[in-house]
Amino acid sequence: MKAVTTDTNTVDVVLPCLDEAEALPWVLARIPAGWRAIVVDNGSSDGSADIARALGATVVHEPRRGFGAACHAGISAATADVVCFCDCDASLDPALLAPFVREVREGAADLVLGRRRPSGRGAWPAHARAGNLALSLLLRRRTGLRLHDLGPLRAARREPLLALGLTDRRSGYPLQMVVRAADAGWRITEHDVPYLPRTGASKVTGTWRGTWQAVRDMSRVLNEAPVRERTAR
Repeated sequence: MKAVTTDTNTVDVVLPCLDEAEALPWVLARIPAGWRAIVVDNGSSDGSADIARALGATVVHEPRRGFGAACHAGISAATADVVCFCDCDASLDPALLAPFVREVREGAADLVLGRRRPSGRGAWPAHARAGNLALSLLLRRRTGLRLHDLGPLRAARREPLLALGLTDRRSGYPLQMVVRAADAGWRITEHDVPYLPRTGASKVTGTWRGTWQAVRDMSRVLNEAPVRERTAR
C-alpha cells in the first residue's frame, strides 16, 4: 500500500496497549508517514513499552487498568488537530485510517467509524459478534443511529472529543463516545474495514465472561440520560 504523506504531527494515532509485544512491529509499521503513534501502555509485562519506543512511537504510561483509561490518556497526550484510534493487536490496519482523516478534515463527518468485516477464520468469535449486534440495536433505539458496529478504528477532531466530557474508563468508552457525539448532533459515518485474526488472546472478547463484562459496561452507558437532561436538573 502506498504511504500517505501528511505534514508532521497533523494526526495522532492513539494505540491502547496491554501486552502486545508480538503485534507492535506490524501495527507501527502501518502508521501512515508523517503521523505520530501514541502507544498507551496499560500495565504491560512483556516489554511492549520498550519495543514501541524503540520503533519510534511516543509512549504514555497509564497505570489505571481499562480500555477507556488508556484511550483517554492518549487523547490527553495528543496535540494534533485530528486524533485516530486503533487497537494494538494487529486485528486492524491503521493505514486504513487515511480516508477517515480526509473525511473529517473535509468536513464531511465529525466522527468516522470502521465497521469490522471478518477476514480470516476466527477473526471475530460468535459470542463477540452477537454482543456487538445487540449493542448496535440498543444504540439505534437510544440515538436513532443506524450503525452496525462499535469498533475501535475511528477518527475525529481532538478538541471536540475532549468537549464531550467522556467519563467511562472501561469497556464502555467507545460506546459513550458515539452516544455523546450523537446527543451533540455530530455527523457520524461508518465504513467497512477488514478485521483480521488478532495476535495473542483478547482481553475482552476472548471469553464469554469478558464479553459479558463489556456488554454490562456499555449497557450502563446506554442508560445514561442525555447531557442536556442531566445539566437541566
